[in-house]
Amino acid sequence: MAKNIYVGNLPWSATEEDVRAAFETFGEVISVKLINDRETGRPRGFGFVEMDDQGALAAIESLDGSDFGGRNLKVNEARPRPERPRW
Repeated sequence: MAKNIYVGNLPWSATEEDVRAAFETFGEVISVKLINDRETGRPRGFGFVEMDDQGALAAIESLDGSDFGGRNLKVNEARPRPERPRW
């Protein structure tokens, strides 16, 4: 089964390929999604990585707090978004 991982405090210059390369050392990366501002299109400094369970646990343990492009990453298991009412 796959786990979704939150990756925060990314440098603005980080690409999906950069993030994939950092996580691939721990297992198969299924997908990488970096979040951009809807209006400006600029990176928001966080994203999500989906990978297999074992690799995800190892990546969270190893990469949380580690230096990535001069910034200390925040890496943890992603929580589902709360339901928002539709108006």
